[in-house]
Amino acid sequence: MSEQIPKVKLGINRVIDANINRAKEGLRVCEEITRFILENRSLTAALKRLRHRLDCLAGILKTPTKLLEGRNAAKDTGRTIYANELKRNGLRDLFFANMQRVKESLRVLEEFSKLNNIKTALSFKEIRYEVYELEKKIAQKIP
Repeated sequence: MSEQIPKVKLGINRVIDANINRAKEGLRVCEEITRFILENRSLTAALKRLRHRLDCLAGILKTPTKLLEGRNAAKDTGRTIYANELKRNGLRDLFFANMQRVKESLRVLEEFSKLNNIKTALSFKEIRYEVYELEKKIAQKIP
């Protein structure tokens, strides 16, 4: 089926799929920190709401089936590039590394959304700014 989809369109779907996953994964790591380590219900709920909003926005951009058509994790050229992602020096480092992943992914989603849905792009931007504020609140509580 992917042979029928033009290469550029397939690539855009891969970018969207990868960044939705990356943002949600980063939020989930931070959510686990607020839930099980900080034991903060309101911050946990805020992160969970953001993850679910990302799901809704992803559905507006592409159906899950369309995103999966472009997925090719086995041949992903970035799969074995590790840079500094294998090194974490404590909880704060873990938190900030994952929040950075979320912010970068949201920016990518914002930019690629501009190709077909400006309203969705603005929603990704709104979420990114919410993440900035939430990051500040959570960081103040991490020992």
